[in-house]
Formats: sequence, C-alpha cells, structure tokens
Amino acid sequence: MPIEKIDIDGFTIIKKIGTGARSVIYLALDEESGQTVAVKRSVLETPEDLRIFEQMETEYKVSRKIDHPYVRKCYKIIRKRKLLRTHELLLSMEYFDGQSLEELPGLSLGDVLLIFRMVATGLNAMHQKGYVHCDIKPNNILFSRKGAIKIIDLGQSCRIGEIKKRIQGTPDYIAPEQVRREPLSHRTDIFNLGATMYWALTGKNVPTLIPKKNEYGFSVPVTTGFKSPHEIYKKIPQALSDLVMECVRERPGDRPSSMSEIIARLDLMIREVFGARLQTHASAGNTAVPKGG
Repeated sequence: MPIEKIDIDGFTIIKKIGTGARSVIYLALDEESGQTVAVKRSVLETPEDLRIFEQMETEYKVSRKIDHPYVRKCYKIIRKRKLLRTHELLLSMEYFDGQSLEELPGLSLGDVLLIFRMVATGLNAMHQKGYVHCDIKPNNILFSRKGAIKIIDLGQSCRIGEIKKRIQGTPDYIAPEQVRREPLSHRTDIFNLGATMYWALTGKNVPTLIPKKNEYGFSVPVTTGFKSPHEIYKKIPQALSDLVMECVRERPGDRPSSMSEIIARLDLMIREVFGARLQTHASAGNTAVPKGG
C-alpha cells in the first residue's frame, strides 16, 4: 500500500497496512520503545464512530488481561481530546506479518488441523481468564509463512455470562445466542470456531439466524438443514466433520463442553494424519533394493 503522509506524535509512520471499520492501520516505529508496531487510528467524524472508539477501548482492556502467543497484544491507547471530548483514538498493537485465512490461496487437511488447534488454544487461554472473543472468523485469524498464527480484533470481546444490549458479530459466523441477545459463554466461541472451520473445509457458510439477502436485496428465509463437510467432500475425515457439526449446534449445551475437548479431539486427528504421512515416507525409504543392484 502507498505511504500515506500523516504525522502521529510518538510514532514514525512507515506505511499504511490496512483499513478496518472506520479506522486505518499503519506500520510504525514506536519512538519511545524502539519497537515496530501496528497502530490503529480512528477519528470521530460521525456518531457511528463512537462504537469504533468503544471497540478499540474494549480491545485494549481485554488484550491487557491475556498473555498468550496466539492472541495479539495491545501496548498502549492514546486519546486525543478536543473541547473535553475524545476526537481521535490511537491503539498501538503487536505487529504480526501474516495473511488472514480468507486471503490464503488454499490449505491442506494437515494445515487446517494445526491452525485450528492453535486457534482453539488461544481461545482457551481467553476463556480461562473469563473472556469470550465473540467474533472468530477467517479475517480475524492471521497465519504467517513460518506457520505461526495470531487471533486479532478483540473489540467485541466480553466477560463470560454477559448479555449484550445489541447484536454484535459477523452474520456468516454468528452464534444463535448472539442474535437472541442471550448470555454469552465459551460455547459462543465454539460456534464461531465451528462455523469458521466449516468455511475452511468447504468454502461455504453454515446457516445462521441472520438471514442472507438475494440479488434483489430481499431477505432469504433461514434454512435449518445443511450438509456436513464429509457429505460435501468425502476426503474430509468423518471425525473432523462430526466435530465441526457438533460445534455449530443451535443449543449451546449441545456443543462440545470446552476448547480443551476440541484440542484433545484435534490432537487425535493430527496424530492420525501426520502418522500416516510418516509411515508412507518410511515405507518409501525402506524399499528393498535388488541384490547386485
């Protein structure tokens, strides 16, 4: 992206690296710490921007409670005031050089298992601290060339058990209890994660309680039945397909009990997939050589 000429006190702006909902993200050098960071900037222009300010404040507060390598850290928040009112907000965050899952060209089955095991581990760390992410989706999972991941955008996070005043979430991944404005729990993240895994495996979205719109802009009735990943692609292991479908059950109590359970089940699949690969390579390497050859 082209360099945007902008001065932010305390930071040397290197380049613009992204845009969010009414915000811009820059790669910058923190002049105080000497650290390369990502700086999210939002300026109050309309009353709608107050929600962005609220989400940035939430992201900062929650991230400061979580210390895990798979969850993006926030370092500082800077409020610039005018006439006793904050008119600009800056959030300094950990810079992670990676692409979102939505941007990746394709993933192998092994990649899917390893990535989502890491995501489940990061979410488990949040749950242990009493927080729910509430917006897990492909765009909020970054993946680097070195095989590392980072969960980002904690702006919709909340305490376990909270009831939100308004519907928050991404329509294609949102859990039923988010739409109904019921208490949110760790199982809310389990639904979001399952919906994201479904997309990663099939390229399709699970039906949610937020109706889709057709080409004419009219709402399409929500369908309750949909095919499992294994039904769509037979090469997807039945055990993985079953796990995904359990995660996206309507009733929270019918979903897996915890992220720890999901991690344990993914571990079994990872051993099966990579164990089979190792066995195949070993067999190829031990091919008998004819005598005299």
